[in-house]
Amino acid sequence: MQRNVFYRTINNHVEENKAIYLFTIVLLFMGVIFGAIIVNSLSFAQKNDLYAYLSLFFGQVEQGEFASSTEMFTQSFAHYGKYLGLMWFLGLSVIGVPVIFILLFIKGLVVGFTVGFLVNQMGFDGFLLSFATVFPQNIILIPIFVVVATVATAFSLKIWKQITKRGYEPIFQYFISYSIFLLVTGASVALVSLYEAYVSPTVMQFIFSWIN
Repeated sequence: MQRNVFYRTINNHVEENKAIYLFTIVLLFMGVIFGAIIVNSLSFAQKNDLYAYLSLFFGQVEQGEFASSTEMFTQSFAHYGKYLGLMWFLGLSVIGVPVIFILLFIKGLVVGFTVGFLVNQMGFDGFLLSFATVFPQNIILIPIFVVVATVATAFSLKIWKQITKRGYEPIFQYFISYSIFLLVTGASVALVSLYEAYVSPTVMQFIFSWIN
């Protein structure tokens, strides 16, 4: 019965906010596309400078010159936590909604640029590297960002309805659920950070040794 209630709650949430979900998904993928387009708009000198920096990083990876796994986990978790925490905070005000969408677009832009640049410079090897080191964590992160952006926007709209007297909204109840939701996403982000700290470096070393 509890499982049925859970699924019913999720289904009701998606049905109620499907227009927002559609918008956020399209916005994110627009960011990915724009990121890939930006790669092609870079000058030859800019691409060389970026690739020189990446080559230096790749050399350190091959030699195993990483920061400690604990430090990498802390930095990764803090980065994602601050990003999602900012989205949550912006959802507390109506004027924060445009910034939430900008942050989501930037996330897509970074992913698109990273994958596009690696493929542009390294061909199939770049695609393989992207698939092994960028795809695994983003298959979790991208849905998290979409859901957080949608939930934050929906909460902001409920506040707007309350302000404009367009209907009674139990804001405090929604706020509690909204805050608990952030803690749940924090657990998911912790799993991603663990992967980036303890698994991704080993995968990268294996890919580089296979490429070379």
